Amino acid sequence: MSIVSKETIEVIAQSIGIANLSADVALALAPDVEYRMREVMQEAIKCMRHSKRTVLTTDDVDIALNLRNVEPIYGFTSGGPLRFKRAVGHKNLFYIDDKDLDFKDVIEAPLPKAPLDTAVVCHWLAIEGVQPAIPENAPVEVIAAPSDGKKFEQKDDGLPVDIKLPIKHVLSRELQLYFDKIIDLTVNRSDSALFKEALVSLATDSGLHPLVPYFTYFIADEVSRGLNDFNLLFALMRVVWSLLQNPHIHIEPYLHQLMPSVVTCLVAKRIGNRLADNHWELRDFTANLVASICKRFGHVYNNLQTRLTKTLLHAFLDPKRSMTQHYGAIQGLAALGPNMVRLLIVPNLEPYLRLLEPEMLLEKQKNELKRHEAWCVYGALLRATGQSIYDRLKMFPALPSPPARVFRTNGRVVTSPPNKRKANNEHLEQQPSLKKIATDGPMDVVPTNLSSNMQPPETKGPVPSTDPDMGPSSSSRQIPHGNISDSRDRKGKGDSRALKMSAVLTQTWRDDLKSGHLLVSLFELFGESILPFIPAPEMSLFL
Repeated sequence: MSIVSKETIEVIAQSIGIANLSADVALALAPDVEYRMREVMQEAIKCMRHSKRTVLTTDDVDIALNLRNVEPIYGFTSGGPLRFKRAVGHKNLFYIDDKDLDFKDVIEAPLPKAPLDTAVVCHWLAIEGVQPAIPENAPVEVIAAPSDGKKFEQKDDGLPVDIKLPIKHVLSRELQLYFDKIIDLTVNRSDSALFKEALVSLATDSGLHPLVPYFTYFIADEVSRGLNDFNLLFALMRVVWSLLQNPHIHIEPYLHQLMPSVVTCLVAKRIGNRLADNHWELRDFTANLVASICKRFGHVYNNLQTRLTKTLLHAFLDPKRSMTQHYGAIQGLAALGPNMVRLLIVPNLEPYLRLLEPEMLLEKQKNELKRHEAWCVYGALLRATGQSIYDRLKMFPALPSPPARVFRTNGRVVTSPPNKRKANNEHLEQQPSLKKIATDGPMDVVPTNLSSNMQPPETKGPVPSTDPDMGPSSSSRQIPHGNISDSRDRKGKGDSRALKMSAVLTQTWRDDLKSGHLLVSLFELFGESILPFIPAPEMSLFL
């Protein structure tokens, strides 16, 4: 049934001067009028939606009529809502209540202000942090926070202090779901394969920087409350490690919030259940984590490693601390490098071992758990000092050997290796180092192998040999008289190289001597337990 009745068509026809319109014609025109009206209104609604509005205006209808090549309706504006009144005696007939205007009133009315031309005007938004009170700027009352959201405190001098409230941080729905999922996996399912995939995601995904303050707060809060939950603490430290590995996260501003939680897991007195949980593994993992933080951000925060070292050294030297705290401090200092061990642990090693020894003996310490903790601390000290001495010996270069004895007789240059045949290239490579030779015989016996930066002098004459079965060397021959000056030049160069080699040997043996004293002191403290950390050539030298 059409919403436009035939009576409406007849009324419209009478308004335009058609008085004798038949009922059949009015009934046939009604559906067509409805179709045209719907078409125009659909176009008007499209215009409204493209204008990002939700209220249909007469301008939308005019645009729809223009699209249909229909003359627009004149006399209607969109300045305000249209007021319709119901016609008396007609239930569904409405009309617009138009107010009659007198032309005299319209003519005598004052003219409106002319619209301003488009222009660009510059003004100050703020001067040294103070917004000037000019018409272009919004008033302070408009941009200020509500009065109930402000907090005021009184200083000692009686002046009020305005405390700014924290700004609301808006996160997308996806980031909120991601954060909630990571928290759930960390707290409840840290041993699942999905948690490992979450750690990979934290270490590689970009766009996670808005979540960093939430992760740091969560880690600090859980560490302070969950020291008895070993699995949770280990999962939190793994989350910290993943966040540090992510190259897309700028985590430096949040290190001051992360470091207390990390150091707590390293030197806490009790972590989890001391009997059932392997808290030693957590302390080892946290020590490496601390070392990586210092290595990566030590150049940004100059006092980061200094403050951390003071904390660990205080925990190590305090006799009132438990053995687990001493273990964490030792592992932390050892992870920072061999130099830290030599500078901080080795000088205090002897008095510390005197205090540690009674805790390791069954006769003096009946508590098996404390005795086990003391042995773990002893093992950490042995490993730290052993790695330190190993690193000290490993950094020395391969010691070169001095040149063979050189003699001049009747214009000939002769090299005399003691009880050795003339060395070829293969034989030179098979010669042992000087440190090994020095322990196998007296020091006046000099080997014939030379340094890689010093070539052996050419032998142009016969080489005497003490081996009766060996014949004359095939490479020995007479030197022509014209080459004597060349041999002298080569001899001068060989002497200068020998002087440089002597200086290198002197410095090297000085460093070796210091390392020898260190090795002797460690051997006196640890006995033969320190020997597996010494490389074989150095061990034979010092023994």
